[in-house]
Amino acid sequence: MSKKTTSNVKYYKNPNGPVIGVTVKPVIEQDGLYFKDLNGDGVLSTFKDWRKSPQERAEALAKTLSVDEKIGLLFINSWKMGIYQEDKTKVDETGLLNEEIVEKDESIFNIEKTYGTTYTVKDMGIRHLILRQNPKPDELVDWINELNRLAEEQKNTLPVVVVSNSRNEHGEIVFGMNDAAGVFAAWPGTMGIAAAIKGSSIDMIDDFADCIKKEWDAVGMKKGYMYMADTMTDPRWQRTYGTFGEDPELICDIMERLIPGIQGSEEGLTTDGVAVTIKHFPGGGARENGFDPHYVQGQWNVYQTEGSLQKYHLPGFKVAIEKNASSIMPYYSKPAAEKSIPQHDMEGKEIPMQPVGFAFNKFFIQDLLYKQMGFKGYINSDSGITHKMAWGVEHLDVPSRVALAINNGVDIISGSLDVDAAKEAYERGQNGYYTTQGNPLPEGYKEEDLVLTEETLNRAVIHTLKEKFELGLFENPYRDPEHAVKVVADEKHWKDAYDAHVKSVVLLKNKDNVLPLTKEKVEGKKVYLECFRKKGEDAEKETTALREVAEKEYGFTMTENYEEADVALLFVNPSSGDYFHATKGYLELDICENKEVVDVDDLGRPADTTHTETTLTNASKIKTISEAVRKNNGVVISNVNFTLAWELGNVEPYADALLAGFDTYQRAVLDVIVGKFAPTGKMPITLPKSDDVLAVNKDGVCISPNDVPGYDKDKYMPESMKDENGKAYAYRDSEGDYYELNFGLNF
Repeated sequence: MSKKTTSNVKYYKNPNGPVIGVTVKPVIEQDGLYFKDLNGDGVLSTFKDWRKSPQERAEALAKTLSVDEKIGLLFINSWKMGIYQEDKTKVDETGLLNEEIVEKDESIFNIEKTYGTTYTVKDMGIRHLILRQNPKPDELVDWINELNRLAEEQKNTLPVVVVSNSRNEHGEIVFGMNDAAGVFAAWPGTMGIAAAIKGSSIDMIDDFADCIKKEWDAVGMKKGYMYMADTMTDPRWQRTYGTFGEDPELICDIMERLIPGIQGSEEGLTTDGVAVTIKHFPGGGARENGFDPHYVQGQWNVYQTEGSLQKYHLPGFKVAIEKNASSIMPYYSKPAAEKSIPQHDMEGKEIPMQPVGFAFNKFFIQDLLYKQMGFKGYINSDSGITHKMAWGVEHLDVPSRVALAINNGVDIISGSLDVDAAKEAYERGQNGYYTTQGNPLPEGYKEEDLVLTEETLNRAVIHTLKEKFELGLFENPYRDPEHAVKVVADEKHWKDAYDAHVKSVVLLKNKDNVLPLTKEKVEGKKVYLECFRKKGEDAEKETTALREVAEKEYGFTMTENYEEADVALLFVNPSSGDYFHATKGYLELDICENKEVVDVDDLGRPADTTHTETTLTNASKIKTISEAVRKNNGVVISNVNFTLAWELGNVEPYADALLAGFDTYQRAVLDVIVGKFAPTGKMPITLPKSDDVLAVNKDGVCISPNDVPGYDKDKYMPESMKDENGKAYAYRDSEGDYYELNFGLNF
């Protein structure tokens, strides 16, 4: 096996300047300083001189690149590491680079032929890759080092940027959302962070951001598809769990500190910072009845209430722009004029609702985001816009889709490596494809919309090259694996994360002060514990493990027979749907098993047929356990994990104490239950009362508007549904409390 690049890097330290890391390219010594000779010609050109501004360097370098090199910088796609390749004949000599060729590599975004890593970097010119695997820190460093050695060997050294979705939250690994867990310091889910902040202090975000910046920089992963500035307004949106909830004010407060904290400064990127890509402009929360735009029913953003775009959905992005977010990701969806009330831009003018995906939407990108809102960064599209999620431009061929996206402001296209399509789009502009060759232009488009030119290529690559210069990658993209291991193991990061877990727990109900469950309260009593999940086998394994923890670490006297228990601890973790694929009906929020629900037709309207949904296996057992324990004059304590805004009608009535977690460690929940920590968390979302407040009529219109967060939905609910307090939407428990935004009890 060949020697790893990690052991071959040479470093040159500049006094009061950057460290230069090289493997194959020479170093220029001038004025007592070191500079990497990025093209090996021995001349200290502007783009090699780290004393120049990133903008100057990017513009200078772009002038030297070929069209093919520029096109390679337009694309980013998921990539696999060699260490996970089972067939070791399909890796490079180091064992780090995957060299497999796949004739039809299919994902939810695209179907394309993919090549080995060496060919992809060397011959296709790709310099951006998305990591969705979960390696250890030292393995990740070695891989990224190897990629950059390969890039350095080429004529022009263009560093490789490895990108990932967030990796610092606890919870289930979900492709395309949180791609890894358990390696980096694991905080609660983002809604849990919001819940913790609401009950304590926004200062927590500073620790969170610092943790991310240091861990990611240490492994050399310098760009993240994170975080979501979206406001959750329709509770049936699968991506609810990746948001910071439904409160635009809190989202703004978080963005104000999170972005500079990760990137390194208020002004933007520093060399020890990590670039963030804020998602999903102009706000993905305005889902039509929760349908996600990864599939056809979810292709529309609907704005049914006056001013909702400005009031609820844009605020987080305004702050992201003010704090100089490096890039912004538009959503797949397209605005629905026929289903919306007119919305207005920053100048008070009515917004043209052109029915094309936001990445292709010239008004939303060029006029609203750049000109009116003052965005200074670049546009990174969501994955698959030129293939499976090309909403509104399905009639265009792939080269035209690529060109249209780039011409309307996208700088890098995610989810494909359409180098050949981009070359075709460029050639069409050179060979008179629509003029001398006489090919018909699609209706509504001009030639300049659908071909690529040198000017548009330059604009796009200057944007992404500038980011690389700001991050210091041209000087030194290499990292030390031993140092990375130490940084990721930093005890402070893990302590800060656990503190957030404890503070994320929300106490929803505490009848007769059941909690805290002190030693005196459980002395001589038997405790029954069970975990519930959608997959029964997962629940059984979790139950066995947590019972052992409860007995050995918390001193409970456990019983496996709930009929003899004095205390029942129930951990409820429902799951519903898959945001990459449509369910037969609306996303189910009821905690239920084999519930008969209505199907939807191709337009997302209620159909005449039905199917069954399960969000929790053995859901009815919660009531059975409760009745048995209460018969013993015992108490039931339930914890529900909220990845969605669950309806609690099948859980809350059967609990004497009820807690909410958000991908929160179960140990943290137990710490609150026994009183080791007092609960401080507050709800970041409002929980819907029942199916009634989410009912959809025959025309596909929901009784509670899709574009308004839960705390404001009562303004639009029928008077006949409101109670004596004027409330209709929020769940009300047996104690008379409403589970709405900012609610949370203390001991």
